[in-house]
Amino acid sequence: MQKAKLRLSASEKLLNGLNYLLVGLFTFLCFYPFYYIIIYSVSNATEASQGIYLWPRGFTLELYENIFQQADLIHAFTISALRTVLGTILCVLASSMFAYLLIQREMLFRKVVYRLVIITMYLNAGLIPWYITMKMYGLKNNFLLYILPGMINAFYLILMKTYIEQLPASLEESAALDGAGFFTKFFKVVLPLSKPILATIAVYSAVGQWNSWLDNYFLASDKKLQTLQLILYKYLNQAEALANSMKNASAVSNATAVSNINPTNVRMATIVVTVVPIMLVYPFLQKYFAKGILLGAVKG
Repeated sequence: MQKAKLRLSASEKLLNGLNYLLVGLFTFLCFYPFYYIIIYSVSNATEASQGIYLWPRGFTLELYENIFQQADLIHAFTISALRTVLGTILCVLASSMFAYLLIQREMLFRKVVYRLVIITMYLNAGLIPWYITMKMYGLKNNFLLYILPGMINAFYLILMKTYIEQLPASLEESAALDGAGFFTKFFKVVLPLSKPILATIAVYSAVGQWNSWLDNYFLASDKKLQTLQLILYKYLNQAEALANSMKNASAVSNATAVSNINPTNVRMATIVVTVVPIMLVYPFLQKYFAKGILLGAVKG
C-alpha cells in the first residue's frame, strides 16, 4: 500500500528551496578553499597564475614528484605517522583508564584529583617553564617528547568520565561478583561499551598529534626527529628557494619543465600533502564521532 504524498503549499516549497540553497552555498564555501588548493597544486604554474576557478589548467603531477623526491620529506612523514599512531593509542588508553579510576569510590581524594586536573585547562605556566620542564625530564631530542606529555588530556578525561558514569552499574557489579578486578572490568566491560567516545577522543588526539609542530620546533633540533608539520613550516617560509631548487633539478632532466614550478604552487602542494592523510582517518570513525561527543558532553 503506497503512502500518500504530503502536499506542500507554495510558501513551504519556497522555504524548502531556500533551505537547500543556503545549505548548498554554505557547503560550497566550506569545501571550495581546499578544493582550490588541490586544483592549483596540480596545475601548470604559468597557466594557474593567470587565473583558476573550478578546473586545473595544464594538469601535471610533476610538482608532487619533485616534493616526494626531497630527502627529508619521507622520513618526516614517518615520524609524524609514528607519533600520531602511538600518541593517539596511548592517549586514548591512558586518559580512559584514568577516567575510570576517578569514578572508583575506593580511590582516596578522587574528587580533589579530578578538580586539580580540570584546573590545568584554565592555568598555563607558559612557554619557558614548559621548555625547562621538558628539558629536565630528558625529553629534549627524544622521540618520547611527542608521546608522554600528551598521554593525559583534561578535556578527554571529562568526556570519558562522563560517558563511563552513564554505563549501567549492574554490568560492573556482575563482573565483580565473578571475580573480575580493576583491569578486567576496564578492558572487558568498560572499553567495549565505550566505542563511540573512544572514537571521538581518537579523532581529536590524532588531529592534534598530526598538526603539532611547536614541540618539534623548540625541543627537537635533531633532523632525524623532524615532523612533517615542521617541514611544511620550513617549506612555506622557504617556498621560493625550494621552487628554484626544483627548477634546477627539473632542468637537468627536462628543459621544458622549468616553468611548471613557482613558490605559490609549492605552498599549495605541501599543504595538500600535509592535510590529506589526516582527512582520510575521519570517515572510518565518523559513525561513532557524533554519538560519542554528544553522550560524553551531557554533563560535566
